[in-house]
Parts: sequence; structure tokens; C-alpha cells
Amino acid sequence: MLYLLAEWLGFDGILNLVRYQSFRAGATLMTALVIGLLIGERFINFLRVRQGKGQPIREDGPQTHLAKRGTPTMGGLMILTALTASLLLWMDLSSPFVWACLAVTIGFGFIGFLDDYDKVSKNSHAGVPGRVRLALEFVVAGIAAWLIVSQINTNLYLPFLSGVSIPLGPAYYVFAAFVIVGAGNAVNLTDGLDGLAIMPVIIAAGTFAIIAYLVGRADFSAYLGIPHVPGAGELAIFCAAIMGAGLAFLWFNAPPAAVFMGDTGSLALGGALGAIAVASHHEVVLAIVGGLFVLEAVSVIVQVFWFKRTGKRVFRMAPIHHHFEQLGWSESKVVIRFWIIAIVLALIGLSTLKLR
Repeated sequence: MLYLLAEWLGFDGILNLVRYQSFRAGATLMTALVIGLLIGERFINFLRVRQGKGQPIREDGPQTHLAKRGTPTMGGLMILTALTASLLLWMDLSSPFVWACLAVTIGFGFIGFLDDYDKVSKNSHAGVPGRVRLALEFVVAGIAAWLIVSQINTNLYLPFLSGVSIPLGPAYYVFAAFVIVGAGNAVNLTDGLDGLAIMPVIIAAGTFAIIAYLVGRADFSAYLGIPHVPGAGELAIFCAAIMGAGLAFLWFNAPPAAVFMGDTGSLALGGALGAIAVASHHEVVLAIVGGLFVLEAVSVIVQVFWFKRTGKRVFRMAPIHHHFEQLGWSESKVVIRFWIIAIVLALIGLSTLKLR
């Protein structure tokens, strides 16, 4: 909105700052942070009154989690409010990439909201049936993939290799949808401890803010040997909105959490990261930067697969963060060490920009 206003006025004087994506990214981050902090406490009180018992806590989970009964969920609505408001204020409203990513974020957030609402209203862990939820996610992801791929080519670029790509053709649409859905559910599985999911999301968003900005610049992308995607630099503003809204949420989600993001937030943020990775042609790098999310998802897949075949468990409990809790690690130790892993993986992901 402010970008279009500045453009209409001719980017004159101080409004010339709005022309620069780096300035708008910083402004978006601060705007989302301030909005999130301002609405946070009242929003949490509203959720607490409306939900009563809060998010159901599994009896078969770690016993230390039983003390979290009564904590409200759906805090993702707070994230989405701050993110969307700041984006609409600072983004270039003509950017198809930002609109596509925003559609995924809101669409996945709505699916997550339906799941959270079903759990809270019925005081059950079941929620929306898995197949129904996945079907809805693929519909949203498929539409977003169509919007994004209409602006880019259908090549899959490989990290560490300059100018090497795999032409997927029409299969790229399916691949893009799979990346978006996979990212959404991987972050959803990671969201099991106070602050565990949101900080790695912030780290990944910060990493992709840099990647999106560089990919959107013809000079930088040519120098680094990475694919150039005209207009992708606007996604740096989107990433900044995730970071600002995420930091505001972490203020209230820090142990002991006053609110959980729920599927409303985790599905939305994961889907957003997946869509950004597709739009910036760095899908494989997302698997590196978001390696913590991949590890969490793989631990669940391995646990279920092996238990069905042998009746035995690979991990004491899945996702893997619960395994370490069962080994005697405190919740804060698990969270902080996983944050460290997320930072290291982000640095490895950034290194792929030069090692090509």
C-alpha cells in the first residue's frame, strides 16, 4: 500500500526509501513485531476465555507436559494477523509471488484453524481426518504452484553446482505442491515444545530473505551462479514479515508458554516457507536450511513404518524431540540445542550460494 502510494507520488524525498526492498524488509519486520506485541496479551486472554480448557494434552506423551493443561492454542491467528497487516502495508501489491505465498499462508492457516477448532471444541486429539486435511492442503498448494510456476521455469536447480538443473516439465507442478505441503507438515510436527518450532522458522525465514533478495537481482545471481528470478526480491519483504510476527509470538511462547501456535500457525508458516523456496528456485536448499523440520518428519515416518513391520520402536517417542525428553533432557535443553542445529543448517544453506 505504501509502496504504491510512494510510486504514485513519484518516490520523491524521503519516500524514495520505499523504493528499496531492503528498507521495506526492515520496516515490515518492525511493523509485524510491533503489531504482534500490541495485540498479543489481549488476544491470548480472548483465546483463554473462549477455549476454557485450552489445547488437549496427550496422556501418553511426556508426563511433564501435563502441567501445560489450560494453555490456549490457535496463537497462529496472532502471527497471521501481524504478518498480513504488515505485508499489505509495505509490499508491492503488484507482486504475484507475494500474493501466491500469502494465499498459501492464509489457506494453510485456515486448514490448521479447522483442525485446532475441532480438537478444542471436542476436547480430543483427533481433529480433522488426516486424508481430508492433506487433500485440502494439496488443493491450496496446487493453486499456488500454478500461480508461481506461471512466473518461472520448470527446472529444478541443484545446490553446490553452477548452472546445473533438471528439467521437470509438467511434473514440476506436482513437485512444487509436494514441497509446499511437505514443508507445512514438517513444521507442524516440530511444534511440540515451547519455542521449538517458531525460532527455527524465524532462522529459515531470515535465510530465505537473503536468498530471495539475491535471486531477484540479476547482477548478484549472475555473480553467484544461482538462478535469476525477476521479482523474487519482493519475497524478502514476506520473509521479514514472518520474522517480525514470529519474534512477537516467541515473546509469549517462551517457556512457560502463555499460548501455543497450534496447527493454525505451524501449517501456515511451514507452507509459507515451502512456497518461498519454490518461488525462489531453492527447493533443495530448503531441505538443508529446514533440515531440523526434515529430521522431525523423518523420525515420525521411520517410527511408524518400523513399528508396523516389527512391533518395535526406533525412538523412545516420536517426533524426535520427545525422544530426547525421554532420555532425560530438560525441555529447555532440547529447545536450545535444536535452535543451535537450526542456525548451523542455515549457515550451510547459505554457503551453497557461493559454492557453485
